[in-house]
Amino acid sequence: MAAGKAKYTISPLQFDDFPGWLPLWDKNNLGQRDQDVTSETWSRLMNDDYPVFGFKAEINGTVAAIMHYILHPVTGHMQPACYMQDLFVDENYRRSGIGKALVRALEKRGRQEKWARIYWLAENDNQSAQALYKDLGLKLDFSLHILPI
Repeated sequence: MAAGKAKYTISPLQFDDFPGWLPLWDKNNLGQRDQDVTSETWSRLMNDDYPVFGFKAEINGTVAAIMHYILHPVTGHMQPACYMQDLFVDENYRRSGIGKALVRALEKRGRQEKWARIYWLAENDNQSAQALYKDLGLKLDFSLHILPI
């Protein structure tokens, strides 16, 4: 199938999406599955008590891409901010517009719910991600510091 001609639909992840979600989750994590983390992540995505959500892009019933995002309070704004934590498009469907469409779907949701902002991180050497995000949002010149605990 030619990725550029693929027709896709975008919708929130649902409980019965697990079999289609799992292979993409594994690929997103470079095949390094921690079963406890995987189970907890899926549980959070499906539990309305957690501010963790997901979208999927489907082509002919196949989950071709996934996106996870987290809403959280911030200082300086009354509405929550959205951290787009994961965006993964199956290799067979890259450069087809699906990744950008998922970001735009998240943007639409954010506008509807009046979020303060949407933000994300992308490794500088991830050329696919950098190409996708080049025309989306504003690139800020910050350094990321992590203090492992």
